[in-house]
Amino acid sequence: MVESTEAGSTASEDVPAAEAIGISKQFGSTVALRGVSVSLRSGRCLGLVGRNGAGKSTLVSIMSGIYGADRGEVRFDGGPAPALGDIDAWRQKISTVFQHSMVVPKLTVAENVFLNVQPGRSGFVDWKTMRVGAKRVLAEWGFENVDANALCSTLTVEQRQLVEIARALAAGRRCLLLDEPTSALERAEIQRLFERVRSMVANGVAVLYISHHLEEVFEVCDDVAVLRDGELVMSRPMAGLSKDALVAAMVGPDAATIASLEHPGAKDNGQRADHGKPCLVVEHLKAHSPRGAVRDVSFEVHHGERVALLGSLGAGVATAARAVAGSESWDSGSIEVDGTPLVPMRRDKALKTGVGYVPEDRRAEGFVRLLGVGENLTMTIVDRLANRIGAITPSRRTAAARPLAKRLSIVSAGLSQPLGELSGGNQQKVTVARGLASKPKLVVAMTPTRGVDVASKAVLLQALSSLAIDDGAAVLVATDDLDDLVICDRVLVLRGGEVVAEFTEPPFNREELIAAIEGLVESEA
Repeated sequence: MVESTEAGSTASEDVPAAEAIGISKQFGSTVALRGVSVSLRSGRCLGLVGRNGAGKSTLVSIMSGIYGADRGEVRFDGGPAPALGDIDAWRQKISTVFQHSMVVPKLTVAENVFLNVQPGRSGFVDWKTMRVGAKRVLAEWGFENVDANALCSTLTVEQRQLVEIARALAAGRRCLLLDEPTSALERAEIQRLFERVRSMVANGVAVLYISHHLEEVFEVCDDVAVLRDGELVMSRPMAGLSKDALVAAMVGPDAATIASLEHPGAKDNGQRADHGKPCLVVEHLKAHSPRGAVRDVSFEVHHGERVALLGSLGAGVATAARAVAGSESWDSGSIEVDGTPLVPMRRDKALKTGVGYVPEDRRAEGFVRLLGVGENLTMTIVDRLANRIGAITPSRRTAAARPLAKRLSIVSAGLSQPLGELSGGNQQKVTVARGLASKPKLVVAMTPTRGVDVASKAVLLQALSSLAIDDGAAVLVATDDLDDLVICDRVLVLRGGEVVAEFTEPPFNREELIAAIEGLVESEA
């Protein structure tokens, strides 16, 4: 049964700006939505929350005209939605920022911001006006670190997300759907986004806001709708709602496990790593990359130890981690794993040396959408599975993939189901499991829990933690998410391409971590 509370005097009795009525959707054997109804009203922000696989992104896609519903309908201002496929008509009704970037890599930032709405007349594009307009939009949002003339193929994951948000906001529609808009943003940019959302709402825009970070929902939303297993289980104003009640609605019968999800792996933090011979040794590493420069960085990670590289966008965290994984070049310095030197930009050699890798962009590097779950899980160990003539039998693949799927609690219709049909959280689980499949000496995990719910986050972090605790491997976590630090023994904070602070006593003080990231304290490294 759906919990509902009247909004009282704050609720408008006018016709909703957008509404989904009795929406049901099924993909093969997977039921994504069951009779879901939500309304977006002018001048209010509705938060849509739920665990991975709850149906949030499917609902957004249907309300955006990407998918058609099996049953139910979408309406705007009381009238029927445009015909499916009438892209221009849908654009007049609603703008959407999807969880995964929809930028066109071979176009410039300016061209992406004004995609399909280029300024000009008589079929000719006014390139100067477009570039000036893009610079104005980017500056208004404080995204000056994104060059309007740059090709989007040269941008980082975070920068592409900024372009996606700028494009949607530049359209200025009356309805705006934000699907995990802050997943790749820094704190200052998130606050600017919140300010703009509040401003739009104050001016009568209807906003649907989807986020796994409940603090964001409490900060920016007026109302909330909770999906669980494809059904709407709560719809009410935020006023008077506690975080515990909201989490309980999301988790449902599994609410008893919430306590264990709050600090996954915390029971292991008391175990100190064996500080004998180090597994990973990085010495005087220097590198230049669009992800941020690294300037003379040195550190070690021992067997059985879990170390985090923490920093904001451009601090050098991603560059250093990718260098260790064999996916980034560097100018000088050295990287060794158990005494074996690594080679720049040779991921294959790093894998053979014993380096597992969880990339930051799962869609670009983490999996192949059209291949099955089992094929994706075993992609890094095909040489071990192949027989004498180089063939891999289904039974051998299944025998290797099934324990990985069980270990990461991957939910699918079977190991042969195409990975593109799974929810974002389960796709991320496959990406992490693939990095662990080779039983590495060292695993490099970049933003391993980005875009997943609290339950999936616990599973992912526990899997990484157990690799160190149970198998004696070294774990290097590169992240900007403080929640990922709960399993770590040490934290190295990078700023401006240098290690500026080291924290060695978990649990770590979040205020001190943030102060180090933002440069509010003197360098401690």
